[in-house]
Amino acid sequence: MNTLTDLKIQLSTLAIFRDLQKDSVVQSLMEYLDAPSPCRYAAFVSELYEVGGGDIGAYIKEICENSCNVYVRTVGCGMEAPRYLFDALRQELSALQQVADLTPDILRRPLAYQGFLPEFTHSELCLEKTYLHRVENIGKYGYGIYAKNRMFFVDEVGDIVPVQHPDRISISDLIDYERERQVVIDNTKALLAGKLAANILLTGDAGTGKSSTVKAVANELWHDGLRVIEVRKDQLRAIPKILNELSSNPLKFILFIDDLSFLKDDDNFNALKAVLEGSVTAKSKNVVIYATSNRRHIIKESFSDREGDDVHRNDTMQELVSLSERFGIHVTFSKPNKDTFLHIVRHLAQENGIDIGREELELLAERFALERGGRSARLARQFVDGLLAKER
Repeated sequence: MNTLTDLKIQLSTLAIFRDLQKDSVVQSLMEYLDAPSPCRYAAFVSELYEVGGGDIGAYIKEICENSCNVYVRTVGCGMEAPRYLFDALRQELSALQQVADLTPDILRRPLAYQGFLPEFTHSELCLEKTYLHRVENIGKYGYGIYAKNRMFFVDEVGDIVPVQHPDRISISDLIDYERERQVVIDNTKALLAGKLAANILLTGDAGTGKSSTVKAVANELWHDGLRVIEVRKDQLRAIPKILNELSSNPLKFILFIDDLSFLKDDDNFNALKAVLEGSVTAKSKNVVIYATSNRRHIIKESFSDREGDDVHRNDTMQELVSLSERFGIHVTFSKPNKDTFLHIVRHLAQENGIDIGREELELLAERFALERGGRSARLARQFVDGLLAKER
């Protein structure tokens, strides 16, 4: 039995990595191995170019790492895989190593055609060693869609979907608010270390960097096993289902709710309140909730909430603060004063190579802020972006 025929059989009998048979490149390769022809060879290489960049070794490594197979799920939830499962894994990795080692010359051997056929390349790798290393460190690397993506959102049917172009903001991009940011960093590191971590509410004026802080912390720590899933306010009822789905995942997650606010009788208010109270499905060792809000009490008050007798009024006000109190940590991002605002402007201007005297820069920045009704880190960045645009 020749090498390619043997490889065809091995690919057709995959059990642990059976999901790879649905991969377009592997499918195209199996079709070629089943009936080699110049047309099918070119179809395989075309598909490899399209989705794998033309490197068969790197591509096989990637799809193995992303495979949500029974072996990684078993190890990921803290169980020891049975020996027969491990033996099968090693045999299949050996077969996939052969695919990763393919060259155009090897693949074209069955063809009598002497005309031009496209080339491809392969990265040298030891697939078994690389894969087993990732499995041993599954809490940092993850598997499936969580292996190579850092930020996610919940779609209209409640599925968790990767963000294709996540915000790459880093902690070094953020200026001032070091104390506030450190609280978020320390709590997140506690989560990653398997320690007790709290849900966090970040409140403050618009543009002070609340959302940017959460994203920057996520970018800083994603190589340590942190992922972020953004949940819209109208999706809060899906949180118990999300928590249930993530409960056996070896990674750590932040459920991020941006710009949180409710009307007093909003049903979503009670949904989030129930989650924060810690129902049977809500409390998870690998998930925390970080929410931002421009409002101190999250609930939009009306004057009618303050009317009525003392008992009614006290009950109403107690309800208004009840949600914010259920977050274990509350971090406030105050509006920057003049000195802080100008410090941010000077830092951004220097970082971007803007050559303007300090006095003129500060004068222009203050005028920009006053014309827009206040100061914030966001306005400082908008001002500097405006200066950069004029230089182009």
